[in-house]
Amino acid sequence: MSLVIGLTGGIASGKSTVSNMLMKRSITVIDADVEARLAVMKGEPAYNKIVAEFGEDVLLENGEIDRQKLGAIIFHQADKRQTLNEITHPEVRRRMLEQVETAKTNNEELVVLDIPLLFESKLTYMVEKTLLVYVDHDIQLQRLMDRNNLTMEDAQARIRSQMPLSEKMDLADAVINNNGSIEDTKKQLLLVLEKWGVNQK
Repeated sequence: MSLVIGLTGGIASGKSTVSNMLMKRSITVIDADVEARLAVMKGEPAYNKIVAEFGEDVLLENGEIDRQKLGAIIFHQADKRQTLNEITHPEVRRRMLEQVETAKTNNEELVVLDIPLLFESKLTYMVEKTLLVYVDHDIQLQRLMDRNNLTMEDAQARIRSQMPLSEKMDLADAVINNNGSIEDTKKQLLLVLEKWGVNQK
């Protein structure tokens, strides 16, 4: 029986750090962001639908989708953003669920779905347990400013565009507090896995 965990967090909360810790333990991590990029590659069903809907103006010279051009359109037009989501989201979910099935067929003990907007997109039905990587607002703000070289205003706007981590805490089955050291985060992760009956390698 494979346990399927949904890993989530907020921007600059340290979710990737935890994701990497899991991968180092040879645990299958299926990344929603990676699958979203792969789902719109040339020749994929979603790619063809996007070109049919938005026209060839959104393509680069090599035929790939120009993410910046497409982003500029959907950023200002909610209906176009909705259309794009309706094209891409089912494809991303299909790709992720296919990999979950493969992992189950291989009798993997644990499969992790790394989904930044797990709660916002109401995708908890895809997983059995949810794990949130939490960080205090001030630390999140500073890390984001440092990492992306942003002004405080820009960093705050990005954080505000997501559901607050404090709200996500109430929804998650387990929370890793990532305010401290990497070693501390790792200890918490191992305790959560132990609590959920995952054998430690």
